[in-house]
Amino acid sequence: MRVLVTGGAGFIGSHTADRLVREGHQVTVLDALTPPVHRDGVPNYLTPGADLFVGDVRNRDLLANLLRRADAVYHFAAYQDYLPDFSRFTDVNVVSTALIYEIAVAEGLDLQRVVVASSQSAMGEGLYRCPRDGAQTPGMRPEQALRAGEWEVLCPVCGGGLEMMRTPEHVSNPQNAYGMSKYGEEMVALNLGRRYGIPTAALRYSIVQGPRQSVYNAYSGACRIFSLHFLLGTSPTLYEDGEMVRDYVNIHDVVDANLLVLEDPRAVGRVFNVGGGTPYTTRQFAAIVQAHYRSDQQGRVTGEYRFGDTRHIFSDISALEDLGWAPRRTPAESVAEYADWLKGMPGLDAVLADAEATMKSLGVVRESTG
Repeated sequence: MRVLVTGGAGFIGSHTADRLVREGHQVTVLDALTPPVHRDGVPNYLTPGADLFVGDVRNRDLLANLLRRADAVYHFAAYQDYLPDFSRFTDVNVVSTALIYEIAVAEGLDLQRVVVASSQSAMGEGLYRCPRDGAQTPGMRPEQALRAGEWEVLCPVCGGGLEMMRTPEHVSNPQNAYGMSKYGEEMVALNLGRRYGIPTAALRYSIVQGPRQSVYNAYSGACRIFSLHFLLGTSPTLYEDGEMVRDYVNIHDVVDANLLVLEDPRAVGRVFNVGGGTPYTTRQFAAIVQAHYRSDQQGRVTGEYRFGDTRHIFSDISALEDLGWAPRRTPAESVAEYADWLKGMPGLDAVLADAEATMKSLGVVRESTG
């Protein structure tokens, strides 16, 4: 099969392209190679055997030329990092997705599958249960509560405590610009796919971890942040009280999911969570990274928080498991592989300071008074 991989020089895209080539597919990569991810141009891990085109996925002529020679598309090209340049998220993530379908419809292209990369952030705070009022999908936590160090999400009906639940795909409640753009991307892809008979699937990735994850993003990547701290002998900050909950999924498990939905007809027209299956607090995950580096440093709770962040989110992966997929690698394996990839990388000592300064200057990281 001839497969176009947008964002194919990035983290998830390059690993997926590797597997596609190994399985005998003809792979074309389209990537803009923009900073901060690609500070040095073409990465040395770019998939051997794949044809690389450098350009913007919103370039209609370029994208149309590549779509004409493709049987299937993985759309990974995206703008991320949760910073407050709101319009860019929609411009890159939603517009590029719409353009794929616009070109396919205009030219009558026979695409056998389009797989779009979405995110757990499309679910926002996710699903909770109130003992009195039942299932709830709460909104963003009030800024005044965060400033006071009141971290937990409360029932929007009675104001009482809530129990975190596994969040299935029918919950869509994004609360930051990145999550909103990814939910928009899902809607564009799935609805246009249904309307025009273009077989489409969307994958909501939890926190993906493993080698090739950029060290330069300001916001994203718990594995990156903690690994850099322990590697450099410093203590990482645990935002809020260190008890925020996430689930972490290994990059190779993600690629397994990507290849599954390429050919399984049961995936068409659906969105699937791709998660790790086990919830971890930030403190627990930091301890996993600390153990790998055998560091005597401890994570520090400073009362700082990231404005607009979700408190807890844990993806229900049962729908994808019903297709035969399962997460098979542990966070400890992800950390070990990422740490090995970092060895010998130059300039790491400046990365953390730059990221922290960027987030504070833009008001992403703030301090509580509680």
